[in-house]
Amino acid sequence: MLTYKQNFIRFMVENGVLLFGEFTLKSGRKAPYFMNAGKYRTGAQLARLGEYYAQCFLENEVDAEVLVGPAYKGIPLSVATAIALAEHHGREIGYCFDRKEAKDHGEGGMFVGQQLKKGDKVCIIEDVMTSGKALREILPKLRAEADVEVRDMIISVDRQERGTGERSAVREALEEYGVRVHAIVTMEDIIEAIEQGVIGGKEYLQAMQSYRALYGA
Repeated sequence: MLTYKQNFIRFMVENGVLLFGEFTLKSGRKAPYFMNAGKYRTGAQLARLGEYYAQCFLENEVDAEVLVGPAYKGIPLSVATAIALAEHHGREIGYCFDRKEAKDHGEGGMFVGQQLKKGDKVCIIEDVMTSGKALREILPKLRAEADVEVRDMIISVDRQERGTGERSAVREALEEYGVRVHAIVTMEDIIEAIEQGVIGGKEYLQAMQSYRALYGA
């Protein structure tokens, strides 16, 4: 029987979200695999995805009142997670997402959804962390909106790579910003899934291991 993590890895592969080949990442690094949450495109996929995120939220005992999904990929992820927490676990948690540009008419503001207020405990919902760039981009927007407490971040995949220095991006997030990053799976989990035949991709194993040796933390 597959473990929870193995099921999630297979789920990503089956839905074309986890791909193997040669890809240029947002960080500029050339990687042998790519995780694209934009490939989720049906209600059934998002419903199941939300359950994985909700389970990660609960297993790590995240204490949050608002889920924030950075535009654009974080938007459906935060919505799916909020729905799963409400429907399957009886947890009513607000959500919001940022605009690319502040709205200067109507209600105005930089965020859509639950209005952030001083003291709100926030959990950021994202797809993947490589260098930590997305976190560094959303934090100033959140703090400009309100004096919130950004304590946690949930992602699908921790690439286990160095951030801007020698530390991992996840370690940097904790030490520099006080944000705990919880990943459903890690790059190591993906490599093990290939090795154990949970998913295909044995032809990419050497490239995966070489990439890990070069950028891993």
